[in-house]
Amino acid sequence: MSDAERRLWAAFPTGTRVVLGDDPPAGPDPSRIIRAEVISQLLLGAHEPRLGYVPAVRLSGAYIIGTLDLSGGMIEYELLLTNCRLSEAPDFSNAQTRQLRLSDCRMPGFDGGGLRADGYLSLSGSVIEGPVHLPRAQLLGGFRMNGTRITVDDPSRWALFAGSLVVEVGLFGRECEITGGARLVGARMNGGLYLEDAVLRNPGRLALDGQNMVVEDIAEFSRATTIGTVRLRSARINGTLSFSLSRLDAGAPDRMALHASHMQADELLLMPAEKIRGRVALSYSRIALIMDLPEYWPDELWLNGLTYETLRGADFKDRLSWISRDKEFYLQPYEQLAAWYHGIGHDDLARKVQLAKMRARRRRLHWIGRGWNLLLDWTVGYGYRPWLAFMWFGVLVAVGTVVFSANPPKSIKPGEEQPDFHALVYTLDLLIPIDTFGQQQAYDPQGWSRWVAYALIAAGWILATALIAGVTRVLRPN
Repeated sequence: MSDAERRLWAAFPTGTRVVLGDDPPAGPDPSRIIRAEVISQLLLGAHEPRLGYVPAVRLSGAYIIGTLDLSGGMIEYELLLTNCRLSEAPDFSNAQTRQLRLSDCRMPGFDGGGLRADGYLSLSGSVIEGPVHLPRAQLLGGFRMNGTRITVDDPSRWALFAGSLVVEVGLFGRECEITGGARLVGARMNGGLYLEDAVLRNPGRLALDGQNMVVEDIAEFSRATTIGTVRLRSARINGTLSFSLSRLDAGAPDRMALHASHMQADELLLMPAEKIRGRVALSYSRIALIMDLPEYWPDELWLNGLTYETLRGADFKDRLSWISRDKEFYLQPYEQLAAWYHGIGHDDLARKVQLAKMRARRRRLHWIGRGWNLLLDWTVGYGYRPWLAFMWFGVLVAVGTVVFSANPPKSIKPGEEQPDFHALVYTLDLLIPIDTFGQQQAYDPQGWSRWVAYALIAAGWILATALIAGVTRVLRPN
């Protein structure tokens, strides 16, 4: 053994920390070299412990050569490496251990697939120039990667590959930087996910893939920067999902910035620091409370199938713009918004939403359908504004009364008994589709006023038809 290795061997039984330097060595300094096999032997019981002490490998400032291979091993002792440089990626795959701390180290990767740690795994402050593999790992004491930098240049590989990861206490990645994408598909965070001030960078690809992920308490992305797609499809957030003061950028045109369809969450805080660059999908998600700000909404927003209980952060006009940002037309976002306004006692706003729905639908019909729908809109507001029909009726009554007062019609059967002519009553008889007052059968308009009478008869039928179609909603889809 070298002098450094003998120091480590002697310090192990009492868990004494061996300091070979204060910073990760830039190169293989002979005075700081430790062979990885020496550390492996100590952790696997090659040295007898001393009674009354807690054995552990605690090492700082070492240059570790070779592969720290503990795959499949039963590790009874704590490993603490700080400010170390590892020449090869350590392998803890399928190992069982207590607590692993590789803090402020430099290494070309980390393999912990299937690792079971009764304590926590810490990579905080480390610079890792290669993939971190943690699929199916179970970290009962938590996962710490605060300030960690993971970089992978190969687009076919993930920087953090941790599908089906189980973390009991929580994943803490504050101020971490992950270049190459993080895969957390099927992961379970029973103590929350904390990525405040983190940077997830994978432009034009998936910055974070969290499909089917389950997070208890909170998924915190506050002040985080994501360049690439954040995919939380079918995720379950049993608490709050927060993007407060974050920056969401798809990193490429026509890509998703946030794909959160089929998701369940108690609360969504979508209040980034700037406008979202890229599409956002909340389709078929169930969210109890949505709090967002209209000035930061993306240009394209998919909301079909989204259900919610409470909305905060935007007024009525903004909400109409919110549900119309999908390039395709769907009835459900309008119906859901109308139901929400109705539920909080704003029936007038609910009717306006329904009216906006019909107008949006009209723009996608052929010209005949558009013409008929436009008539329904002008006359009765699709049934949501029936007072428009009475307004038009009043205008036509006034016009007819003036016209027939100035140019009275002549009697059809002079000399016979018939009702006295009255311009107002005569106009009403023309407008109402049934013969109500007998004036229309008794008097015949003359000259140009005949065309006014024809127009009033046609307008009466149109108003009646539109009113019936609108109020009874025969022509309105459910």
